[in-house]
Amino acid sequence: MSDRFLPDWQTLSLEQQIAQLLVVRTSGAYFDSQIAYPQYEALRDRLQHWIGELGVGGVILLGGNAAEVALRCQQLQEWSRVPLLIAADIEEGVGQRFAGAVQFPPPLALSAIAAQDPERAQQLARSFGEITATEAIAIRLNWVLAPIVDINNNPANPVINVRAFGEDPETVSQLTTAFIAGAQQFPVLTTAKHFPGHGDTATDSHLELPQIPHDRSRLEAVELEPFRRAIAAGVDAVMTAHLSIPALDPDYPATLSPAVLQGLLRRELGFEGLIVTDALVMQAIAAHYGPGEAARLAFEAGADILLMPVDPEAAIQEIAKAIREGQITYDRLEQSLARIWRAKQKVCGARPASFLPHAWEQEPAIAIDLEAVSQPKHWAIAAEILTASQEQQGQPLAPTAGVNLIVGDRLLQAPYLSGTAAARQLPSQHGLRLQIWDTETGTTPTLTEPTLVQWFIRGNPFRGSAGADQVVERLLRQLLTQDQLLGLVIYGSPYIWQQWRSQLPHDLPAIFSYGQTAQAQAIALQSIVQSIDCSQAKEFTT
Repeated sequence: MSDRFLPDWQTLSLEQQIAQLLVVRTSGAYFDSQIAYPQYEALRDRLQHWIGELGVGGVILLGGNAAEVALRCQQLQEWSRVPLLIAADIEEGVGQRFAGAVQFPPPLALSAIAAQDPERAQQLARSFGEITATEAIAIRLNWVLAPIVDINNNPANPVINVRAFGEDPETVSQLTTAFIAGAQQFPVLTTAKHFPGHGDTATDSHLELPQIPHDRSRLEAVELEPFRRAIAAGVDAVMTAHLSIPALDPDYPATLSPAVLQGLLRRELGFEGLIVTDALVMQAIAAHYGPGEAARLAFEAGADILLMPVDPEAAIQEIAKAIREGQITYDRLEQSLARIWRAKQKVCGARPASFLPHAWEQEPAIAIDLEAVSQPKHWAIAAEILTASQEQQGQPLAPTAGVNLIVGDRLLQAPYLSGTAAARQLPSQHGLRLQIWDTETGTTPTLTEPTLVQWFIRGNPFRGSAGADQVVERLLRQLLTQDQLLGLVIYGSPYIWQQWRSQLPHDLPAIFSYGQTAQAQAIALQSIVQSIDCSQAKEFTT
């Protein structure tokens, strides 16, 4: 592959070389007026300064729709002297972050399929990886921050939970290596996260520093196995976890630990690819270390990529100072630059035809082609995973008058509950009147009619807990006691489903779906509700 897009890093200043270690966050939306989180996402002028003048090595995108993200990526690459790594947390497919593309159910759905048919689950995981990579490339992303190879062996885990591919080392290893194999057919980077294993904690590292208390033998037998397998499968990058693991390092969290990154990951496991930190703005790190200090410690510990530093300029200056004063050797910087350049040669060396050429490139630009995004065959794979992983009991719901109660937290901002969402529309065909209860903002409803409850609940980062909402539980018990519960649909948490299914009458219509999307809603509701016109419902499944 040609190196002509990658200038010799020796032509860069020391600060520009260090800047290549940084991946900064921005919005996928094209215009400043669309930026949703200005405290985290730089406006155009500052972002252009970071890319064009500081020379940061990459960006991570959140938000926007697939078409404008393609334009956004072209814009960002145009600003950069060195081709950028452009990353996204697309663990559930490109549509998880960018509207219009395909969104898959959470990866834990595949483990439910694997319990019955391991070969089918692995085939679906491979397709999952293929489709994610295909759609990522179509919108000009080149770094997939997936798969999670953590084992969700703690159901109360609020930060991993259904994002994991399973609850045991073998299932996780088989499914994540299949995902990696699918994605590796395309010029994108894959990422195993979060090293050395974030599954067995009930603390959210976005909010505080979790601790893993296990000894080395337990870590070897459980947490480390999926990482070994991912490395053997050729994963391009490994993301660190913001965890305290005294058995590995009594002083520093894994992200800042030479013993974990250089000792365990590099020397013992033999990983030669990119080590990328989890976001340095997360409170597990940011609450305990200064912005420049955290970046320097992570780099000194062995990280090649510093993801979302609190202050990019402070990070560059602190590392430059440490190198000039001899605290960190220049050879250490060159080791990371060599790995970054290899990664960029893999995914940036051959430009998409539609890339707007930089000064040294003479090819004419060609219009963006998004035909690979949101193909029906891609949606069909998502539907297959949803259908094969959902669980159902009881009899179908017979037509009757009553209430369709949609309940969950933050529903007012939920993209899956637009006016045309299946959860809103399909029960109305059944004679049920819509009522929405956002548990964050609304008071508990008083219900005196037969009620179908659709409960959206899953473990999510920043929520602080993956447990059931006790207020919703009280309402469900009240409806059961009064014999007013028509049926129950749970979207998201298999642990809440397992808790409730045994409490329901055996003939009560009830169904669980790992997904929460409009497609997941339609598939679940078609299974539980009689007399829904499936020809009308079909529009919700793609």
